[in-house]
Order: sequence, then C-alpha cells, then structure tokens
Amino acid sequence: MVDSQYFLPNDIGISALDCTEAFRLLSPREKLYAHYLSRSAWYGGLAVLLQTSPESASIFVLLQRLFRKQPAAQLESMATAAGLSPEEYQAFLVYAAGLYANMGNYKSFGDTKFIPNLPKEKLKALVWQSQAFQDSPSEMEALWDSCSTLLFSLEDQQKQLGLGDKGVTTYFSGNCCLEDAELAQKFLDSKNLSAYNTRLFKNKSEEGKASYEVRLASAVQKGESAMSFLKSYDCVFMVSRGDYAYLMKKVSENLEKAKEHAANENQKRMLEEYAQSFTFGSIEAHKEGSRFWIKDKGPIVESYIGFIESYRDPFGSRGEFEGFVAVVNKAMSERFAKLVSSAEVLLPELPWPKDFEKDRFLLPDFTSLDVLTFAGSGIPAGINIPNYDDIRQSEGFKNVSLGNVLAVAYATQKDKLTFLDEEDKDMYIKWKGPSFEVQVGLHELLGHGSGKLFVQDEKGTFNFEQDNVRNPETGEQITTWYKGNETWDSKFSTISCSYEECRAECVGLYLCLNKHVLSIFGHEDEDANEVVYINWLNMVRAGLLGLEFFTPESKSWRQAHMQARFVILRVLLEAGEGLVTLKESTGKDGRPDALITLDRSKVHTVGKAAIERFLCKLQVIKSTADVEGGRALYEGYSAVSDTGSHNFLRLRETVLLRKEARKMFVQANTRVKGHVELVEYEGSAAGLIRSFTERFADDAEEVEAHLLELNKRDAPCCGRSLKSV
Repeated sequence: MVDSQYFLPNDIGISALDCTEAFRLLSPREKLYAHYLSRSAWYGGLAVLLQTSPESASIFVLLQRLFRKQPAAQLESMATAAGLSPEEYQAFLVYAAGLYANMGNYKSFGDTKFIPNLPKEKLKALVWQSQAFQDSPSEMEALWDSCSTLLFSLEDQQKQLGLGDKGVTTYFSGNCCLEDAELAQKFLDSKNLSAYNTRLFKNKSEEGKASYEVRLASAVQKGESAMSFLKSYDCVFMVSRGDYAYLMKKVSENLEKAKEHAANENQKRMLEEYAQSFTFGSIEAHKEGSRFWIKDKGPIVESYIGFIESYRDPFGSRGEFEGFVAVVNKAMSERFAKLVSSAEVLLPELPWPKDFEKDRFLLPDFTSLDVLTFAGSGIPAGINIPNYDDIRQSEGFKNVSLGNVLAVAYATQKDKLTFLDEEDKDMYIKWKGPSFEVQVGLHELLGHGSGKLFVQDEKGTFNFEQDNVRNPETGEQITTWYKGNETWDSKFSTISCSYEECRAECVGLYLCLNKHVLSIFGHEDEDANEVVYINWLNMVRAGLLGLEFFTPESKSWRQAHMQARFVILRVLLEAGEGLVTLKESTGKDGRPDALITLDRSKVHTVGKAAIERFLCKLQVIKSTADVEGGRALYEGYSAVSDTGSHNFLRLRETVLLRKEARKMFVQANTRVKGHVELVEYEGSAAGLIRSFTERFADDAEEVEAHLLELNKRDAPCCGRSLKSV
C-alpha cells in the first residue's frame, strides 16, 4: 500500500489568482510590456522541468498532447470507456494539475515525489483511448514508454530530491556525489564563475583523470573551453554553453520585444543585460541587469527573471529558473513604504553590535504586488532580491510582497486547523492574515536585508576594522571571514538557504514586538497584542508541521523554510518556563494527535530573550564565515530524534497522519489580438490544465519537440536511457 504522502488528494485546494482589476488599470503600453515579460517567463519556466527530474519533461509533453486534443471535460468520456471511475479520473486531473503547478513531479514545497492515485494500467488505457493516441499512435506509445515507469516508481532513492544515494537531482549527473559538488565549487571559485546558471556533469575518467562538464544556461551553444584544474586534484573541468538553449533563446527574444514597451531607460538597460545573460550564459550580465532593476524605483509593472533561488540544488549553489510579472497594489504598498522609511530606526534594535550591520542601509523599494505571472516551481508570499551578496551589501535590493497570493494561500478553515486548542483556532483564523503580512514585511526587508558579511577582497583589503571588532559571543578578535570570491552560498552550501530563512524569520518574530512596527500596519492596543500572539503561535505550529519535510532514512530536510521553523520551535521549547508546551494526545477520532500552546504572557520576556540570544549567534556566525560553528549550531537544532523531552520522530508520524495538502494556483494568460487581452480560468484542476495548454497554443508542437530533445540530451547523464520519441 502506497503512503498517502505521495498522492495529491482529490479535494486539494486550487484557487485562481485574481489580477483582473490590477491588469485593467494598466495602459496599453504597460499591458504590452507585461505581456512580453510574461511570455519570457513562461518559456524560461519550462527549464524547471529539466532541473527537477529525468522524467518531468516527458510527462509534461504527454499531458500537453492529451489535453491539447481534448479538454478535461471531453477526455472524461474516454476515461469512462477506459474503465476509470469518476474518482480515478479526478485523481488523474489533480495529478496533471500538480505537475503543471510544480513544474515537475516533485513538490516544490518539500521536494517529495507525487504519483497518480490510480492504477498504472488504467492510466495507460486512458492514453490509448485518447484522441491524441488515435491521431499519432506510435508517437504517443513511445512517449508513454519513455516516462511511464518513472512516473509511477517509488523506489527509495526516487521518493525525494537529493544528491547521490539520498535522492534524485538533475543539477548533477547521476554519478556525482557531495565530494564532486565540493570539488566543482572550488573550481568555480578559482575561475570567478558563479554556479547559479550551471549544472555539473561527470564524465568517465580518461587516462585516470576525472572529467567534468560545467554547463552554462545560454541560447548560444558555441564556446567550449577545457580548463585543467589544480594539480593536486588531478582532474579536468570543461565549461560549455548551451544548456536549455532553445528555451533561453525564447526568453531573450521576448525580453527584446518587452524592451520596445519599457517605461524608462533603466528598464531598457535592464532587459538588454538580461537578454545578454540568457544568450551567452553570463551571470555578470545578469548582475548588471539587476543593478538597473534596483534603480527602477516604483514601476507600475514589476518583474524579475533568471536563475534565482538555490533551495532545490542539494548543494545549495545552483539557481532554479523563475520569472514573475506583477502589478503594484498602491494602497498596500504605502504601508511597506512606511516600514522602509523606519528601517534605519529599527535596524539598531536588532541584537548584534553595529559593526555587524551594513555600513549603510540602502533604502530599497518595498511594494505589494498582484501577480499576473509567476513561472517556476511554486509561488512564494514575498521575495527579497537580488541574491548576489556583493550587490546586496553595497548597492541595494528590492522587496516585494505578493498580495493576491497572500489573499488566497493562507485562508484557513477551522475544521482543518490542526494541533491548536479551540480558543486559539478562532483567533488564528481572524488574525493569521494580518499577522503574516507583518511577518512577511519584516522577514523580507529587515531579515534578508540586514547584517554585514566580513570580507577580505583580492587586494587584501578588509571591509571591517580587523584589529578592533570583537566577537560578542567570545569577546575575542575576529579570526574568520570571506575571502576573494567566496559568498554566503558557496561557504555554507548545504545549510545556507535554511539558515538564512531561519535568521530572517527570527528577525520577524523579534521586531514584531515593536509597537511602532505594528502601528505602521494599522494595529494598535489590543489588536496589536493579538497580531503578536498569533504571529508567534503560527511560528511554533509551523515548526511542528515542518516535521512533514524531514526524511528519517537520510536524516535530511527537504524544505528550507520548514526546517528553519522547526529550529525556532526547538529554541523556544528550550527556553522553558512554560513559554511553549507540546503534548501528544489522542484525537476525537481515536487517532494520535498533538496540542501546541503558547503562553502569551511570556512572549515579551522569555520568548524575546531566547530569540535575541539565538539571533545574535546566527548573525555573528554568518558575518564571520564561521562554517564549522554554523553547522554545529544549526544541525544541532535541526536534529529530529525519538530521545529527549519530545519524541519528534513519533510526532512526525502524527503530523503526516493529519497533514493538509498545499494549495495550487491557477494563473491567467495574456494574448495580443489588436490589444492585449487577459484570459482567466476557473479555480479547479481542469482550469489549471487548460491554462497550460493555452499558454503555448501558438507553437505547442515546436516547444514540445525541443523539450524532448533537451531531455534526450540529458538522458546519458541522468543514469537512465530515454527511448526515442
């Protein structure tokens, strides 16, 4: 019997992202700008299929061919003829919607594989009954044969993403392990190359030497260069261009079209540099584009695109492609602007010495946006970008909160609220939205936007007073720092993403206690107290829910944010004095349950003191590049065991028993017919599917053929054969 965590439930929440009014208010020029940026994002987002698993692209093409010929309603009669029950057909639609929403067959939030909740033979029968099969039987059979085994397989290694024997990844060839990833990072650092837009492929040894290919994402495919690595490692690295070449070409072409409708010179220069980056595989060009993006203050249409977040690279250095296009929500943005203007007053409130804070806080844009397009594996609630350390430290960044995502993603029904007592549930439903808005604002602006990295550059110059600055934890001089081209991601690698999310979450918890912050968001007196209480309660509950994303077999975490929240739960439990209590129980249904409570009278005392101490440690370790100390601290709190005051392994089973599936979003399309039209879809599995089949309607066959060709190119590197389709 298959564990239910590998299925998406038939009643999973699916909501349409509403951007009708925001889009309506755009001028014709702004609509064209948004349209071509969206096209660029959607084409680039297809690269995520190739970044997720060996089979994702083939499954995507299979689904596209089925539903392009017959919409979900029409295909249902074929399903009945093939012997599927209504529940089984709905399970297939939910699976298809899940693959589209996650851009692959692994959950974007948790990195767990999901498979169709119906027998393989019945899905095959449906494919054979379909119009797509009747029109092209040999092609459809070959396509089914190429992916059907992996589509349903739940072998241990295939249950989650990971490197080597810990899971599946296509950021590395199947024969790579952690040591290969570390070696490649040293090579990249030595050549001043970023890992963000790369993948690593290990070839068979030649003449006793290991041979590696570092493949850059670019439209241009020429320009390979063999580079011998440090003699002590006795191996060869070759850097080549042309990964996702067809997709990168489409991205660049649409960026050039968007440039014709740009509102100002900064937008034009930004898009020129982005197009250069995707054409030639240059991260330097992308960084230059990001500089112009930062300078583009308060645009009506906001966007960002590239290889951005490194959560899903098992080594924590390579970026997953994403692109978003959104419209500013002016009313909500006013609140965030007030928070920005207060930042220089709030930063000194953080619990580390001023030497550990940036020399100058560069006031960023912070806007609330209604998403029109978000292409990638998932949609976050807020973003702080760019992720380039050198730009963030000295030139600035932007923050965005995605308002129409928040509006539907965190709506909660009381009967689905787990692990809280009844009184807390009522308050939670009322105040979860307002409190999360405060947390997102603080997390993005003053969490990710705070803190200094101590650096010694290539010329030997330090950006801090080496003789005078003391470690507040030890009172001693600083003995470690970042050197040359080292970055936060490259130094802290596998823990970098989750550690940084934990630091940002702690900043949110700490500063939400500030009355001025709460008043900025319109919360005063008793309402302010409720916002604080629910924000902290939500965090400790999220820490418990985070256990879903821990894999006991490999002792590894599959989701950076949820690991961070579990760590915070551990810190607050450790604080004692009854601040947080976590008890196992038996539910009304007779099954294992749990109850987590927070003593609101101790949040400002015991809770604040605990977060203050922990947050200072996190920042000092980050500033000083103390990798050894950081790993010891963070991995210690991340440990999940059945010993100690709480049996977290047993609690994990309870969490899995009562978990609720994460919602999926249906996004609109745009199309040009004399003017730009917004095409919206219903919030259902069928609506989500239709949005994707119509997304590439003009060149579907070309796109699908190139996806299969790109997938075929990867096949020898991914440790399996791909039959010709």
